[in-house]
Amino acid sequence: MAKKQDRSAARAAKKGKKEASRAKRKQLFQAFNMQRKEDKKLIPLMGASILLVTAAVFAIGWLFAAQWLLLPVGIVFGVLVAVIIFGRRVQRNVYTKADGQPGAAAWALDNMRGRWRVTPSVAGTTQLDAVHRVIGRPGVVLVGEGAPHRVKGLLAQEKKRVSRVVGDTPIYDVIVGNDEDQVPLRRLQSHLMKLPNNLKPAEIDALEKRMAALAARGTQLPKGPLPQGAKMRNVQRSIRRR
Repeated sequence: MAKKQDRSAARAAKKGKKEASRAKRKQLFQAFNMQRKEDKKLIPLMGASILLVTAAVFAIGWLFAAQWLLLPVGIVFGVLVAVIIFGRRVQRNVYTKADGQPGAAAWALDNMRGRWRVTPSVAGTTQLDAVHRVIGRPGVVLVGEGAPHRVKGLLAQEKKRVSRVVGDTPIYDVIVGNDEDQVPLRRLQSHLMKLPNNLKPAEIDALEKRMAALAARGTQLPKGPLPQGAKMRNVQRSIRRR
C-alpha cells in the first residue's frame, strides 16, 4: 500500500513538473511574441548572434581540424547569446514603459536579488511622491521618486528619522529620474549593487530589527507601476481614506 502511495506521489510530482515547465514555455513564447511585435530589431539581432557565434566557433575548430566537432557547440552558444539578447531587450522594454509611473521604483526594488530588505513608501505625499527604504550590505538606502523639489524634502526628513536609529551605519539617498544627479529607473538595481559592502549579514538582520520601530506611516503607493489610463484623482482619494 505504501509503495502504491509513493508511486502515486511520484507520478503527481512528475506531472506537476511537466505542467509547470509547459506553463513557463507558454509564458516565454507569449513574451517573445509581444516583444517581436514591438521590437523590429529583435529577430535580426537574435539571428545575427546565432550566425556570428556559430561561425566564430566553427573557425576556431577549423584551425584545429575539428570544425565539424565544434559546430554543435557553436550553435548552442549562439542560441544562448540570442536568449540573453532577448532577455535584455525585454527588460529594457519593461523599464521604458514603467519609467515615470508612480510606484515604478518600488516595483524595481522589489525585484532585486540578494539580501535586500525593501520597505516601500515609508514617506510620501498625495501627489504620489514617495521614499522607499532599502536595507542591505551597504547600509540603509533611501530611494525617492516623484517631483525632485518635493522628494528632496521627504528624503531629508526620512534621513533624519533613520539616523536616530542606525547610529554609525551609512545612509545613502537616491532620486530616481533622468535628470542630472539622478539615477534612471533601468539602472537603479545596478546602482545599489555597486554601493560598498559595509555590513555583514548578521548586522543586516540586527539593523532590520532596529528599523522595525520606524514602521511606515506614510502614503502606501502601489508596488508596481500604475496601469495605463488610471486616474490620479481616484488614487489620491483612496490614499486619503487610508
